[in-house]
Amino acid sequence: MGAGVVKRGRKGRGRARSQPMAEINVTPFVDVMLVLLIIFMVAAPLLTVGVPLELPKTAAQAVPAEPEEPLAVSITPEGPILVMTSEVPEDELVSRLRAVAEERQSDKIYLRADGAIPYARVMQVMGALNAAGFNNIVLVTDAGGPRMDAGAGAGGNG
Repeated sequence: MGAGVVKRGRKGRGRARSQPMAEINVTPFVDVMLVLLIIFMVAAPLLTVGVPLELPKTAAQAVPAEPEEPLAVSITPEGPILVMTSEVPEDELVSRLRAVAEERQSDKIYLRADGAIPYARVMQVMGALNAAGFNNIVLVTDAGGPRMDAGAGAGGNG
C-alpha cells in the first residue's frame, strides 16, 4: 500500500513539471530597461547640433521642448552658415530651407550665432529664414548672462 502512494506522488509531481509556469520573471526586463535608460542618458546630449560656437549669455528662460526635432541654423565666426551640421552656401540658403519647411509641421527654427558675429549679419540671416517661410525664429543663447532688472543687485548677475 505504501508503494502505491509513492507512485501517485510521482505522477502528481510529473504533471506539475509539464504544466507551463504562469509567473513572469521581470528581472531581465528591468535589466534591459536600465541599460536602455543609460544609453539614452548618454546619447541625448550628443543629439544637439554639434557646431562649436561661443553663444552670447543671457538671463532668458529655456524654450520648452518640441515634439519634432528642432531645426537649427548656425552662423560661425568664420562666416559659413550651417543648417544642422551641413554647410550651405548663402545663395542656396532660402531654397534649401523652403524645401525643409514643406516637410515640417512646425515653422519654428533655432538660430545659433556666435557672439562675435555683427548684428547686421544676424539680421540678414533672420531675413533669409523669414523669406524661407519660418516665422517663429528662436535665438539660442547660453544661460548665465547678466540680468537687467532691479532685482539683479549691484553685480548684475542675480
